[in-house]
Amino acid sequence: MKIFRLLSALLDYPSNDFLAELSELAGKDTYAFVESLDEESALSTEEYRCVADFITTLLASDPLELQGAYVQSFDLTAEHSLHLTHHIFGEEKTRGPALIDLGEFYRGYGLQADEKELPDYLPVMLEFCSTLSIGEAWVFLGDVAKVLKVLADNLEKSASPYASLVRIVEKQGSLTRLAA
Repeated sequence: MKIFRLLSALLDYPSNDFLAELSELAGKDTYAFVESLDEESALSTEEYRCVADFITTLLASDPLELQGAYVQSFDLTAEHSLHLTHHIFGEEKTRGPALIDLGEFYRGYGLQADEKELPDYLPVMLEFCSTLSIGEAWVFLGDVAKVLKVLADNLEKSASPYASLVRIVEKQGSLTRLAA
């Protein structure tokens, strides 16, 4: 599902190449761009607007400032870590087996995760979701919904523009979605 691939890319480091490609793909109508990627109608109209507004802001920002803010937020603030097992285990030894299990889970679906990133990195998890059916993606995200809520809450407390994207991902794994 392309919408999960987009969310994955938006939550990853905003490289110059990515920003240039996003600008070209999104064109002048970011809302229509976002809507066109949601083949399964996973997002609401309000969520389309939120993602479109995020893209518009992203593309209007100075790339160096954007990249610095990303590093400050996600790499230098532990409470904002996009490595979800960090929110459960911290740096304890018990985190290692969870990462191994998650990597093996991906391989069971035929996905070879990026060797540069740990398997609990939210953009990697969303990339995995993009290979699943909508129902499978909702169940998978449901398994990490509590952690996504903590992350979204932490990002909201610091007024991070990324909070809205994490909140959208959290809603994808909500019990109401799973019951649908």
